[in-house]
Amino acid sequence: MTQQTMYSTGAATLEVNKLLKNTYMLLSMTLAFSAVCAGLAMTLAISPMMSLGLSIGSLILLFVTLRKADTAAGLFWVFAFTGMQGASLGYILNHYAGMANGPQLIMQALGLTSVVFVTLSGYAITTKKDFSFMRGFLIAGLVIAIVAGIANIFIGSGVVFMALNAGIALLMTGFILYDTSRIVNGGETNYIRATVALYLDFINLFIALLHLMGIGGRDD
Repeated sequence: MTQQTMYSTGAATLEVNKLLKNTYMLLSMTLAFSAVCAGLAMTLAISPMMSLGLSIGSLILLFVTLRKADTAAGLFWVFAFTGMQGASLGYILNHYAGMANGPQLIMQALGLTSVVFVTLSGYAITTKKDFSFMRGFLIAGLVIAIVAGIANIFIGSGVVFMALNAGIALLMTGFILYDTSRIVNGGETNYIRATVALYLDFINLFIALLHLMGIGGRDD
């Protein structure tokens, strides 16, 4: 019985390690593909309406990808989604790139995002701590952020915008711990869905930090 338990534990560990390897490999490729698509969109100087259209399209592709994650077509859809999501960032990136310290600002936001992501994800993997208790708080926070974001479209408050992005950045740090923990502790067994979750954590953290750093850099 003890040997059987040890065998089961060892097999489970191997499965988790395989899932982690596949997830982070695919995550690296999708982030790189998104960067290429974002660069192309910047070169084409897409308009705000085109950016909005691409964002809506990427949202649709997100749901398609999650539905197709268990099929052979899952890889195609995850690249379709992340490519369109990356392209939708072209307008925002051009906006900040046009600032005096724009390129440096973008690289700083990307660097900080990478450091935070690797640190938190590494912590969750190393400690194997279960962060499922954060689920309710994270979902509630996400709903509040969405409602506040929609409201601020009409309010147009810079203070609300800054507070909103600070809140989103904080939420994404929680989601990184939560989503990584789900992989490590068997809550997620599909590497495509795991990749999508971590991809969204990374991208949303990057955008939030870019907005915050952009606000701070306007006086430079």
